[in-house]
Amino acid sequence: MPKLGMEPLRRRALVAATIAEIGAVGSLEVTVSNIARRAGVSSALAHHYFGSKDKLFLAAMRAVLTDFGAEVRAALRGVRDPRQRLSAIVRVSFSETSFRPEVIAAWLNFYVHAQNSDETQRLLRLYQARLHTNLMHALRPLAGPRADTIARTTAALIDGLYIRQALRDPAPDARRAVQLVTDYLDDALAASAPLPERTPA
Repeated sequence: MPKLGMEPLRRRALVAATIAEIGAVGSLEVTVSNIARRAGVSSALAHHYFGSKDKLFLAAMRAVLTDFGAEVRAALRGVRDPRQRLSAIVRVSFSETSFRPEVIAAWLNFYVHAQNSDETQRLLRLYQARLHTNLMHALRPLAGPRADTIARTTAALIDGLYIRQALRDPAPDARRAVQLVTDYLDDALAASAPLPERTPA
């Protein structure tokens, strides 16, 4: 009989092993047996908990998104200034939790897998909708009618930096990624600022 309380621990271990294995292989061409071995459990137990490799991958991406969401909420707690909220979202998007090689590899495969899996696509759309909502909340008072365009471009830039990093060998440079997105936002917000009123001659 399994020990009480072991199932949540083993599930978390399998989720972490899935992300690590995808990072090591660089694709979804991983086996449940290798994931289970990395997690220190049997393949039978992995199948018992998740049913299939696809469901294990989905559970791993839900964990990634849960961690990301928790970081965003923590970073925004008590922050009222729209520009500071915007900066916090960008920083969290490239935090040590998310912007590391194995998670970046998982994200790349998440984008690819969403093309052929309705469930994965729904999960990806949920992430995109939440990111857009957070960006819009910060951008509306700063950019007015251009907020939606800037939010969509910012999200695309974040996704693009992840994809670009996944296709390169150098270690992720979070500081550089944050700076690139911040530079874009500075330029976009400057272009959105109303022109000063002319004083009568």
